[in-house]
Formats: sequence, structure tokens, C-alpha cells
Amino acid sequence: MAAASMSYRYREPTSPFRRKTMPLKSYWTFAFLMFTATRCSADDDHEMEEFLKREYSLSKPYQGVGSLGSSHWELMGDAMVTTDQVRLTPDKQSRQGAVWGRLPCHLTDWEMQVHFKIHGQGKKNLNGDGLAIWYTKERMQKGPVFGNMDNFTGLGVFVDTYPNEEKHLEAQKKRYTPRTQRIFPFVLAMVGNGSISYDHERDGRPTELGGCNAMVRNLKQDTFLFIRYIRRRLTVMIDIDGQHEWRDCLDIPGVRLPKGYYFGASSVTGDLSDNHDIISLKLYQLTVLRSQQEEEEEEEEITIPSVDNFELLKFGLVEEGMSGIAIFFTVLFSMLGCIFLIVIGLVVYSHWKENQRKRFY
Repeated sequence: MAAASMSYRYREPTSPFRRKTMPLKSYWTFAFLMFTATRCSADDDHEMEEFLKREYSLSKPYQGVGSLGSSHWELMGDAMVTTDQVRLTPDKQSRQGAVWGRLPCHLTDWEMQVHFKIHGQGKKNLNGDGLAIWYTKERMQKGPVFGNMDNFTGLGVFVDTYPNEEKHLEAQKKRYTPRTQRIFPFVLAMVGNGSISYDHERDGRPTELGGCNAMVRNLKQDTFLFIRYIRRRLTVMIDIDGQHEWRDCLDIPGVRLPKGYYFGASSVTGDLSDNHDIISLKLYQLTVLRSQQEEEEEEEEITIPSVDNFELLKFGLVEEGMSGIAIFFTVLFSMLGCIFLIVIGLVVYSHWKENQRKRFY
């Protein structure tokens, strides 16, 4: 059953996540503006409540996890339960493990808070491969995508710790351009419809919705991942600095996910390895106020996962990712091209004027 209402931005002081309070003298200065913004914003926290759904959550003491008929969660592969975590894979080569919820989720709006830990003996870029958090139609299917099947149907959020594409380019004596280079570990999201393959060699670049770098390995402090799906908008945030504050990772509107899918987490190691641990998965049901138009739109059943304007979004990300050097040369060559055209035009015009004068002699 649902627990007491709570919000990640307005936690009680005992919670590790809280919002900094505004000084009293500043409050009255901005009170009217904040009130106006609250009235205008449909996504404001004052109009939203969160309820912990224990049947979709995984936390200590992990009572009955993996046993038949006594838990809402099921283990797969090399995953094992300890007193402190669910270890998806140990720091050993060629291991694969997962934990999957047994109950399909029929919530319209939800958020998942993931407490995880990635650690091992390997040095930078000598570890792998990462872990994934899933909300998919399929469950308990082994495969190459962080321990889950390829061509999945639903949402995958990946914490990728090994730069496959970079190593492949190094082997060919090539390098990333400044525009495309990224720092690993890297968090990214992907929506699949059952026919889209995850490009492992390119670290999922062709199908990613967006992402951010996240230095999550071998940290002393706790590391958290936040996934929110509300009003067909997907938001991913991270807290890895020990400051108990969320940092934006990606925010994508127009994400359409069907109800009735399963939550899970998986991981895989290859020639390189790490310990991939899930400490908790806490799912919250979100209750928000909706307009009549929004209510009517929600009544339309979604059967296939999709993202509105996905190609347009990818184009925008590529353009946004242009480096300063690339922009400089683009502008420079554009200016040189314009000057060249002007010079050609002036030459043609002078010849035309010369011919016009000769006609009168």
C-alpha cells in the first residue's frame, strides 16, 4: 500500500535530499513573483504529491528477494543478495546478472530513485561495463545490452562506464573530434519499440535521447539516480557529489510509455569488470493536477513506446554540441565565401559596364 506523501524537493530534514531555504528578507522580495509562477506552472511541486509504492520498490533488508512466492522481486544470472545490497555482478570477468519486478506497473506518472554503487579494482578505462535501469515490456531476458535483451520495448537508462567507441577509434589510430568526445562514465537514456537495436560499439549514440557524464566509480559517498516520468516528460537527474542535491542530466518532452511494463536493473562484465550494486529502488506514484484537455489526452491509450520529434531532437543536440573551433571555422569560411561572391559580382558588373560604354563609340 502507499506510504506517506513526500516530495524530493520538499523533504523533511531527516531525508538526504532537501532544498535550500530562502533567507527571510529575500522571501518577501520575491513572494509575489513566486506566487505568480506557482499559479502559472502546471508542473509546480505544490500541485504534485508523491506516494511510495512498496510493491514496486526494493530496499533493505531485501526480505525474500529471489525466493519463489515470497517477494515482488526476482533474481537472474549471477545476481545475489547480501545484507547491504543486491549485487548484480561481482568484480569478475564475463558475469551477467539482473533483478526484476514481478508486478507490472500501471501508474500514469511515477518517479524512480535508484541508490547504487559501482566499484572495483580496475583503474580508469580498465573497468566495465556498467548497469541499466529498465521499464520494459519484457523481463528476465539475458542479452548484450548491459545484461538485458537487445531490441527491447520500453525505457532503458544506462550508466555506461567503458568508452567502447573511443577504444575502437584508438585501435584504428583515430581520435574523437572535440565536438563528439565525451567523458566516461556516462549516463544516457533510450526508448525502444521492439525493433531498435542498441549500438554497443558506439555506446548507444545513434539512439540516445540525451545524457551527461557522471564520475560514479569508487566513490566514498552514496550515488543516486533519479528517473521521473510525468505528463509524458522524461527527466533524469543524478546526485553523486555527496551534497544531497540533484543535478540535471536530461529532460525530454513527448516521451510516450505504455502502462503495464516491468521495472528492473541489470549489469554485465566482459574482459573488464566491476562490482555493480543496487542498494535500493524506490518507486513513487505521482499525483498531479491536470486540465480537462490533458485528461482527455491521457485517455488515449499508448501501445507502442515512442518519442515525439525524435529526429528533430537529435539534430538539435548535434548542433548544440559544436565546439568553439568548429563554430569559428564555419563562420570564417562562410564570410570568405560571401567575400568571394561579392568580388565575382563586382568583376562581372565592371565587364558589363565596359561593354555598355563600347556600344556608344
